[in-house]
Amino acid sequence: MLASLTQIASPISSSIKATHILVALPQQPAASGKAAAKPGESLDFLGNSVLEALLSRRKMEFDQIGETPVSANLPSGALCVWVAVDLGKSSFEQQTRMRKAVQLLIEESPAEINVAVYGNDQQKAALAQLAVYVAWINGVPLPSRKTGKKDTVKQPLGNITLHGYHAEAPALLRAKAEGNFLTRELTVLPPNELTPALYRDLLKQLAEAEHWKYEEFDLKKLREMGAGAFVAVAQGSDQEDAAIVHLQRRVENSCKTVALVGKGICFDTGGHNLKPARYMQGMHEDMNGSAVAVGILLAATRADLPVNIDCWLAIAQNHISPRAYKQNDVITALNGSTIEIVHTDAEGRLVLADTLSLAGKQNPDVIFDFATLTGSMHVALGSRYSGIFSNREELSERALAAGRLSGERIWAFPMDADYETELESKIADVKQCTLEGEADHILAARFLSRFVGDTPWLHMDLSGSNNKGGLGAVSTDVTGFGVAWGVEMLQDSE
Repeated sequence: MLASLTQIASPISSSIKATHILVALPQQPAASGKAAAKPGESLDFLGNSVLEALLSRRKMEFDQIGETPVSANLPSGALCVWVAVDLGKSSFEQQTRMRKAVQLLIEESPAEINVAVYGNDQQKAALAQLAVYVAWINGVPLPSRKTGKKDTVKQPLGNITLHGYHAEAPALLRAKAEGNFLTRELTVLPPNELTPALYRDLLKQLAEAEHWKYEEFDLKKLREMGAGAFVAVAQGSDQEDAAIVHLQRRVENSCKTVALVGKGICFDTGGHNLKPARYMQGMHEDMNGSAVAVGILLAATRADLPVNIDCWLAIAQNHISPRAYKQNDVITALNGSTIEIVHTDAEGRLVLADTLSLAGKQNPDVIFDFATLTGSMHVALGSRYSGIFSNREELSERALAAGRLSGERIWAFPMDADYETELESKIADVKQCTLEGEADHILAARFLSRFVGDTPWLHMDLSGSNNKGGLGAVSTDVTGFGVAWGVEMLQDSE
């Protein structure tokens, strides 16, 4: 599905027959008390004279193409984009610069992009990996149901030809791009095309293709097991097609097992505490956490990472009906805890509670869970970061480092025990949430921590799952946030 990659060690020729060209230059950071070096000062690169004329006309300095990539037609008629990347900046900033440049080409739906990298060997390697990764991620359009003229539908990028650098095929980069695209592809599907039943069918097909073991716990089985938290949410749907799906990947000679848990609410009405239309719009994306978990699993499989993975997906819908759960109900979770229901729109923590319990019974080395869980996290961080919580300080530190390396920025929040006084119930072991909503992201994490026991655990509240105009390497509003971070964490777990 992603574009094929051709690598040519020699520099790009000025006589090349190409329609879309990206020229990637290293931007030197400024020395103390001096202006930044111009990226083209010591480099002879394709379209140098055209770029000089363009910058002169726009009254731009050479180093400004680090912030604002520019494009022009070469004498051959090819569209050429020039970008300078400061390789001393953060991964997020580098990806953002490269995404803006690549997007100028992708907008024309080219069949091929020629990428020319310049600098010393280290700079060319970094620029090549960055450009190819960004082109892969953005080269395939997301599913669309538009009809009419062909030119209204974006065509996928077929080939990337890299000039000036040649190395072993970047399998890990390709795998991360494949995982990211799968996550976004699932997330944008309309809810009538991704009901729990259809989602389960799709996962069965994917499991067969990728040689994962597939297992599911339907509502009948979950009732028998006593998974009352998950069942309470799922019982409101007309068709009882909800289930907890378990995908398992095993590799030889691996002593590490990671559990990935994802919230898969295919549509969230809010239940009896019905959302107003403004906040119900887009609630087909409430299954994004499960899509992130599957995306990480796919990336790990394609990259052949030596880590065993158990992927647990809480797939259901939160609807309003005569059978739907309601405020003041008291339910019993799989681990035996009784829960007082306070708000039916806090369903995510309920389906995750029983799913986390199931994951913990397998005694993994670590559990990562992903969920579009709380509006308060979006209030706290906006949509450019996602928030994390953990029961291990060392795990939080590793996670923050992985965020910096991957370009998917995260922030760690407190979850001290005294927050739990807000969840004390007079009639059950714990309240699901509070009506006041204060620090709800923290209270949700405290609630979830009850269902992981002493297993090292990290919870990601995906406020960065959708950001208008894209984020980092990704140009679409739906970002696939968490996949690149997850792959970085899995590599750290090897």
